Amino acid sequence: MAICLNCRRESPIISEYLKLCLDCIRNNFERVKPLIDRAHSESRKKFNLPPFPPKKEGGKKCKVCVNQCIFSKDESGYCGSLELGTLDYYYDPLPTNCVADKVCEGTKKFGMKNLAVFYRSCSFNCLFCQNWHFKNSRYRTKTIPSEEFKNLIDKNTFCVCYFGGDPTPQIVHSIRASREILKNKKATICWETNGSMNSKIARKIAEISWSSNGWIKFDIKTFDTKLNYALCGTNNEWTLENFSMLAELKKEYGLKKGLIASTLLIPGYIDEEEIYKISKFISDLDRDIPYVLLGFSPHFFFYDLLRSSRMQAFKAKEIAEKNGLKNVYLGNVFLLS
Repeated sequence: MAICLNCRRESPIISEYLKLCLDCIRNNFERVKPLIDRAHSESRKKFNLPPFPPKKEGGKKCKVCVNQCIFSKDESGYCGSLELGTLDYYYDPLPTNCVADKVCEGTKKFGMKNLAVFYRSCSFNCLFCQNWHFKNSRYRTKTIPSEEFKNLIDKNTFCVCYFGGDPTPQIVHSIRASREILKNKKATICWETNGSMNSKIARKIAEISWSSNGWIKFDIKTFDTKLNYALCGTNNEWTLENFSMLAELKKEYGLKKGLIASTLLIPGYIDEEEIYKISKFISDLDRDIPYVLLGFSPHFFFYDLLRSSRMQAFKAKEIAEKNGLKNVYLGNVFLLS
């Protein structure tokens, strides 16, 4: 059991690495912020990544994501990306483990496959990351030009999903790749993302995805900006703004589907209050938007936390449904304790 460095409370749902409880993050943020900054800085030093979004005088400003880094030509921003197309890809037989599997047509496409495109960079620094290995520098070198992606699609490829890390830092590459794919071939295009890109890009990927009958899958990690900073190293303002914008855009286009949200149920940090706020936010936009509550397994710097319990998961589902959401699902049920 860990002890909160601020209030000295001991609990099994306090991260041994972060050493701060949820109440102190919410109610004493300015006081505990130096401790949060230290935790994130130390976690990033292990991977030779910038401890904070760089703001180098005389550098060039990157406008792709919420971090708005300013850095020199041969340096990387907070995301660690030096070159577009730094990724891995592989094929998954359908149906596959997808956050949208309860609503996507791909679950019916037996015998076909998904092209999974994993970008090796991220605009967030989640201390609970389940795909953290991409942070190792040896994985941040190999690049694949966007022009090659049209050659990766054959008659058995039903869909393409960009994820990571997160596709945000290299979103221009995924847009170019999608256009190459859709020039002469048919495929459903999806993005799974923390949604931290600028609004023009968010709109652009939605239009590409929706034109192909695809989904934009938003990982809404928190509603509280302070909590997002504590858990993910940066704020979630653009995430929430983009989700709101795309929910309205979907209505404008007369679409019944195409946008989905998910939240990881981290014991001790994503509590009933947080689920209430997230689900209320989604419901106020559109009650038909699917919402997936994902079971948590200890990972990365949150190695010592408990798994999500069935009680936590079903209570979260109940809260979301009481807030008016019509399509609430539990994902990763096999992880629940």
